[in-house]
Amino acid sequence: MIPLTMAQLGEMVTIRKVTGRDDVRQHLAELGFVVDSDVQVIQKIAGSLIVQVKDCRVALNESMANRIMV
Repeated sequence: MIPLTMAQLGEMVTIRKVTGRDDVRQHLAELGFVVDSDVQVIQKIAGSLIVQVKDCRVALNESMANRIMV
């Protein structure tokens, strides 16, 4: 497993684990970042990511993206 920040641009990956405190995991789950979901990295800007999850594009800062293991 690697953090989402290590995924290549345009690569489709599957979420394997979400780490962090309960409130952080709950927030990410509400955004669609749940185990076995597919995510595609759309753009990387200074460590932050724009990703496609389900039918939405979501921006994540580096610390949040590092909590998502793929």
